[in-house]
Amino acid sequence: MDLKVQKRLVSSLKKCSPRRVKLDSERLEDIKESITRKDIASLIKDRAIIVRQKTGSSRVRARRRKVQKAKGRQKGHGSRKGSTNARSSQKAAWINRIRKQKRLLKQLRDKKMVTTRVYRKLYGLAKGGYFRSLGHIKGYIKDQELIENVKK
Repeated sequence: MDLKVQKRLVSSLKKCSPRRVKLDSERLEDIKESITRKDIASLIKDRAIIVRQKTGSSRVRARRRKVQKAKGRQKGHGSRKGSTNARSSQKAAWINRIRKQKRLLKQLRDKKMVTTRVYRKLYGLAKGGYFRSLGHIKGYIKDQELIENVKK
């Protein structure tokens, strides 16, 4: 029993591939007799002709990967695209670092642990990018003996 014409009509009505068209084996006679688009539409309505759902891409692996990335996994060299600066801005890192340094210097000045002159000197060094981190500032202060009671 050749039902190519019917399958073609269904596919044009439903805008899908003829391979997705499934015919009810018990109603093949009705399907064979239907030759107009109207007949086919009524058979689709009666569920004698079924159009299979399109197969989509499974998101299971993607979700699992997302959970792992949230934990900080899957971020090795093989997973990276783009330079280090593309992944995280040098400017943002600088801003965070300099703000911490300036905050520390202000605290030292407000607690009168350093004089205004020493504060200005350290502030200028920080602004010029001399210090790598807060630990570096504290070590510098200790080495230069600018104050004696700074916790490292």
